[in-house]
Amino acid sequence: MKRVTLQTDYKPHTLSWLNDRLIDWSYSGRQYLLNGKTETLGNYGYGFDCDGAVTSDDGVYAVIYEKLGTKGVLLKNGRMLRELNRSYYQAHVYEYPANFFKAQNGKTYLIHCPEEYNLIELEEVETGKRVKTRKKRKPEDFFHSRFEVSEDNSMLMSRGWVWHPMDYVEAFNLEECLTNPQLLDRSELCPIADEIDEVFAGSFIDNESVLIGHNFETNETNRMAVWHTKNNQISGQLTLDFEIGAHLTVIDDTFAWDLYEYPKLFNYRTGELVAKAEDIHSGKQASCIFHKRHDLPLIAINKKTKQVAVATGETIEVLSM
Repeated sequence: MKRVTLQTDYKPHTLSWLNDRLIDWSYSGRQYLLNGKTETLGNYGYGFDCDGAVTSDDGVYAVIYEKLGTKGVLLKNGRMLRELNRSYYQAHVYEYPANFFKAQNGKTYLIHCPEEYNLIELEEVETGKRVKTRKKRKPEDFFHSRFEVSEDNSMLMSRGWVWHPMDYVEAFNLEECLTNPQLLDRSELCPIADEIDEVFAGSFIDNESVLIGHNFETNETNRMAVWHTKNNQISGQLTLDFEIGAHLTVIDDTFAWDLYEYPKLFNYRTGELVAKAEDIHSGKQASCIFHKRHDLPLIAINKKTKQVAVATGETIEVLSM
């Protein structure tokens, strides 16, 4: 495990990766380079209490949002394109859902839930035009949250929950959903097995397979498996010697990060713990549902390099293999 400590002159409000550097989009686009230098996009700020951010793969677009709120702002190169909203219903207890994907038609789309907690919309970033269907949408009762998009932009995973409450994940084929948005209303792609109750974490291994964190019959969060989305089959079930949380992140075909309490590098094929950094507080988020956001540090994961950044006070710890 390699580690770089970056000093900041203030506590970042949001944290996201912009190519090979970190950025706080909410504060003048303040950028933190891994050599310790800082840069800014401009002199601006946004007047709301945002603490979350997601950035498009090309770095052009970003959404800053309040994790346990209803408000967001869509940015282009750090400047506001438009305000965003989500349903108030239970918004104070689960994480705001938003992400981007670039379709085969060359357009970038925003994925979010602007009207109802269970209604996913695909929206052209530049125009705000939503992909429509002539038929009435009838979404299932699922609280969408913590969207993740596969590396090839073909699959969407929603790491959300169902009432009463139970964490679960669903997946969607994005190109098919562009043609028929009703496919977003009910997914046939979800991990089903006799020994799986709740699924509280998920990370793409490749464009078809997902590493999931789950529990069974107890509240212990130390079980995981590989979910094959094409056929909904489960393989590689393991019980670990440590707890895992919502920030479970695959690095390659063997290793993964877990950030429950403190960062851990482990082999998800064998369960072996390879390295840990117990002096870095990375929070105890074990679900998309949480109540005290100020107890959780800012965390950003580089989709391409799999570097992990944890903002603790006025320092940012960056970890890599």
